[in-house]
Parts: sequence; structure tokens; C-alpha cells
Amino acid sequence: MARIRSLRRATPFILTFFIALFVLGVFAPLPSSSHHSSQFHLDNGHTHKFEIAEDMFWRDGEPLRIIGGDLHYFRVHPEYWRDRLLRAKALGLNAIQTYVPWNLHEPKQGHLVFEGIADIISFLELCKELDLLVMLRPGPYICGEWDLGGFPAWLLAEEPPIRLRSSDPAYLGLVEKWWGILLPKVSPLLYSNGGPIVMVQIENEFGSYGDDKAYLHYLVKLARRHLGDDIILYTTDGGERVNLEKGTIRGDAVFSAVDFTTGDNPWPKFKLQKEFNAPGKSPPLSSEFYTGWLTHWGETIATTGAVFTAACLDKILAKNGSAVLYMAHGGTNFGFYNGANTGDDESAYKPDLTSYDYDAPISESGDVDNAKYKALRSVIAKYSPQPLASVPSNNDKVAYGRIKLHKSSFLYDTTRMTDLADAVESENPVSMEAIGQMFGFVSYSSYYTPQGNGSVLSIPKVHDRAQVIISCAEDSGRRPTYVGVITRWSNKPIPLPSLTCESKNQLFILVENMGRLNYGTYIFDRKGILSPVYLDGRPLHNWTMLPISLENVNEARDINPIIHDPMTRKRLKGQKKLDPEPAFYSGCFNITKVADTYISFRGWSKGIAFVNKINIGRFWPSVGPQCNLYVPAPILRQGENIVVVLELESPKLDLSVSFVDYPDFTCGAQTRSKPRGNRVLAS
Repeated sequence: MARIRSLRRATPFILTFFIALFVLGVFAPLPSSSHHSSQFHLDNGHTHKFEIAEDMFWRDGEPLRIIGGDLHYFRVHPEYWRDRLLRAKALGLNAIQTYVPWNLHEPKQGHLVFEGIADIISFLELCKELDLLVMLRPGPYICGEWDLGGFPAWLLAEEPPIRLRSSDPAYLGLVEKWWGILLPKVSPLLYSNGGPIVMVQIENEFGSYGDDKAYLHYLVKLARRHLGDDIILYTTDGGERVNLEKGTIRGDAVFSAVDFTTGDNPWPKFKLQKEFNAPGKSPPLSSEFYTGWLTHWGETIATTGAVFTAACLDKILAKNGSAVLYMAHGGTNFGFYNGANTGDDESAYKPDLTSYDYDAPISESGDVDNAKYKALRSVIAKYSPQPLASVPSNNDKVAYGRIKLHKSSFLYDTTRMTDLADAVESENPVSMEAIGQMFGFVSYSSYYTPQGNGSVLSIPKVHDRAQVIISCAEDSGRRPTYVGVITRWSNKPIPLPSLTCESKNQLFILVENMGRLNYGTYIFDRKGILSPVYLDGRPLHNWTMLPISLENVNEARDINPIIHDPMTRKRLKGQKKLDPEPAFYSGCFNITKVADTYISFRGWSKGIAFVNKINIGRFWPSVGPQCNLYVPAPILRQGENIVVVLELESPKLDLSVSFVDYPDFTCGAQTRSKPRGNRVLAS
């Protein structure tokens, strides 16, 4: 790696995002036990106990069929946790399964976050209050269509590079530190301690990735160290022999669950599952029963039929099987936390939508008045030992109407106004992670002497999307020239026009991290410019890299006054030409009733949106299918509300956005989603 020289330390400079809303042991045989159980003694002397015996789950001495659902606290505004859990309970669910994303809780090494949307303890306590059992999935890898599968991106900056999801001592040492923080926090909430947690998952679908048994054994030992011997540990793998051979731990130390395509005959899968559990310790469990599917940008929104999905669930429950709906409620990938997938080549890059609606029975906004919720509830009611709770009505939504925005500043100008406080210099470009930038954008800049007929720019490896701008180095009064885009998935050289300058030309390359891969062999997904940059076939040197994280958006009003400066607004108002150059647009609207709403970006191109300083996610209606971004009511307030938009290309001609009362997934020219691995979308 090229030597990196920091110019100066200072606070970040611009609209920086949202979290405020927001590991080595010696391998040894695992201890064996005659049963899986989690227990404690009540004041009346009775034992409060959860266990596996006779190929069934038992709760306090009574057989229990798990009818659960995935509902991720980190995809739901905390003020809506109770609302969504009550809707899940009314569906007939008796358990909630949730991942724990390491990157949400330790976004920077040593900086821990357990407040706001990351307040997992409050979420678990709420599950207990509502008498919902919890199946906890602490990873350390979670997949989940979440950035880097839940790993914190700073792991990618470790040197020498660590091997994720392996028995690499450097990696295990970091996992040990993380679980040494997380697991003691949740231990008081185990069922054996009077809490809701009845099962804790080890890794996630590891059999689809690797065959490192030492790694899995280490995680089990580490979990036992912090959680004790009574808690049921489990693995989840695709219901094929090759996956189960690699991803499970035979015997009775760890329970093996399966997932499989919705529509497959479940009982041959459960028969296979029994081979990987101890005798009498294999209650049939589909730990991911797919109610829908994920969608990438550029695809048609994924859906599955309500009747079909309910009938598939019935086949499991009718023979006393257990299932966990994935998802019961999908929620939203707020901010920059969406994941991505790829094909056989890492350049076949497909980022996930901001919406994680998943065509789940409880919609992104919590709606339950739909065919899938009703069909699944009808099936679940047949097997419930008591009447189901009444179904809550849908939450109110308000169409606040059209809001006119005003151009506040060009991103290019905003970066030039700074004094390179956070800039890093290097002979060659380096990754975002190498300069401490985990999300958002990095501006790479250098100088070159132009050729008479222009030059050709090429970047062999860029993750994920680079916008190219050139200008005369000495002319600050003339607008820069927007050249075009180089992408990870369609990487082609682009010509640079010839500018008449007194001295050298300046080259700016704005690189967007569009979400790290969360699944597959290319998961070590660094971002930024990852190769030399070539100009007319020769490498260009001497780079300055400026992070543009957009993380701590709560600081935007103070450290970036240009966004709200009315004089700036007045100066830019007369500029009618809408050049395809990254720029900020802002506006305000007043409301008397606070309710859920959506912002329609139909007519805009691509960018990021903030409401009252909260990063609500990415929009890309020019590609689709998502047109509208969900705005939960708790983000809004009576009176004035502020919208800030970073548009990376061309804005809507009239610079307006509309607040509407419905989701919309009809933008762009879409193709059908192609499921991966064992998760095959039924046709």
C-alpha cells in the first residue's frame, strides 16, 4: 500500500449521517449434554425451563410449536417497536427472531453504540413484556441483506488483511472482543434468567460458504463461556446435505435447523435435518420460512402469492412442525446500511433497495390489511392453543403534498470551501476503509496536463460508482465540467474533453459506496478506487482523498450552514440550467398532524435524502423499482420540517418532491429478481 500522509486532524466537514436516531482459544472437543435446556426457578419453586426432548420444543414442561417471525429492531424506528411486535403477535406468532449487526453497534473500532435504534436491550425487554420468545442471531456474520453481512467495515482496514468467517487468529481475536461485550449484555435476558431468549444462533448459513469446523467450534465455546451450558445454541443451513455437512456440529451440543425454498416439500428436509441432530433432539424447524424475497435496484419488486405462501406454511404446521417467517416484518434499510449481492464475478454487483418490505405480511410501514397477513393468520389460527389477539388497524398516513426545493450548494463547491481538514494524500489512490471512511463518499482529486484532443480516463477497479468532474486548477470562478460515470458493473473508459486552462487541469472523482456485499465468496468488499487510475494508458499519481461520510447529520446545521443559508439560496435561484452535477437541495414544510408518509422522487435521478437531519436512505428512481422513501411518523414533528436532498445527477425539472400516502415500486425499467443459494423465489 502506498504511504498515506494525513494533512490534518479535525472534525468532519459536511452533512456527516444517522446512527444517533440513530476474540483465540485452543480447539477442544465440545462438552456434551443429555439435553438442550434453558431454565430458572420461579419464586413458587416451579422451574422455568425451555428445552428440546422427544423431537419437540418444551416450555415449562409443556410441548411448544414455534411459530415465529424475523423482525429486526435495526430496521424499525424504536418508537414503532411495540407497534410492530403487537402486529406480529396478532398474526399468531409466539417468537421473534432477530439478527444483531456488529457494524451497527461498533461502527468505529472501540466506539460502542447501544442507544436509539441500536438499543437491543430495550427491544428484548419489550419482547419479554409482550410474552414473545426470542431467537437471537448474534453472528458474528448475519447476511441479512445488510452491509458486509453485519461485519464492521473497519475489519477491512486491518493489515495484514484478515480472513473473515474463518479460524484466522486475528479475526477470532476481534470476534472475542465483540462477543465479550455483547453476550454479557444479553445474558440476563436468557430464558434461564427470566428473559425471553430461548435460542442463540451460531454464525449463519455457514455451510453455504465454508468448511472450517474449527471456527464453528470456537464460536460455540465462546458462546458457552458467556451464556452458560443451558441455553440452546443452534445453526441454520440450507436443507441440502452438502450445506448441512459443512455448516453443522454433530451431536447434541448444537441444534441444527434448516431453511429451504418456499414451495419445497418440507418433510424430506426435516428428515435430513434429523441426521444432523442427536436422537430425540431434532424438532422439525424451518428457521427461515420465506414469505417473500429481496429486491435489487433495477429489478421488478419481488412478490409471492398470499394463498401459495399460506398453503406452504400449513404443510409444516399440519404435522407439528415449527417455522419462523422470514420476514414477518421487513422494515427499512435506513441510511447506508443496505447490503448487496454479486454473481460469479465480483463486478456483477447488485445493491439492495432502501426498502426492505420483502413482501412480508406486515408491510414496511406496518400495514396488515392485506391478503398475505390474512391468509397466514388464518393458517396459524388453526394451530394456536388459544384465540389470537385482535388485529390492529393500519397506521394513519398523510399525503402532505408537493414541496418546492431550492438548490443550496454544489457538492463540488462545498468540498472546495473546506480547508482539506480530513484530507489524506497518497502517491496512489487507496480504499475508503484505509482512510477511515466506512460509508458514504470519497472525493479523489489529482492534477494532469491535458492533451490537445482530450484524454481517455480508465479505472480498472472502482467500488462502486465514480462520477468524473474536471476543471481548470486556477479558475475558481468557472463551473467545473461534469464528464460522466464509471461503474463497478459496467466499467468502461471515458473521454475527458480538452479544457483551455492556463496551467494544469484538475480531476475530481466522486466515488459512492453503494453497500457492501453481504453474501458469497467476494464478501471482503473494500470500497473506493482499488486500482491505479490511468490517463491515456499511464498511471496518474499524487492523489488527495477527502471523506464525505454524511454520517452525523445532526451536526449539519452547525457545520454546514450553506445548506440552510437563505442568501445562498437567493444567489442560486436564478440558475435555470440543471446540470448533471452533484448538488444539495433543501426545503421546508409545515404540518399540524404527524403521521407516516412517503417522499416521491419520481422525476429525480439518484441520491440521498434527509428529513429533519435523519438519513432516510437512498433513492434511484431512474433505475427503480423504488420511487418513494418511507418516512416514519416519529421522524416528523408538528410545525416546520426540513428536507435536504443530495442529488448526484440531474434533479427534477421543477425541483419538487411530493409527500404521498402510499409506497410505489413502479419506477425504472426493471428485470425479475433472481434468488440466490437456497432461497429460491417461487413463481
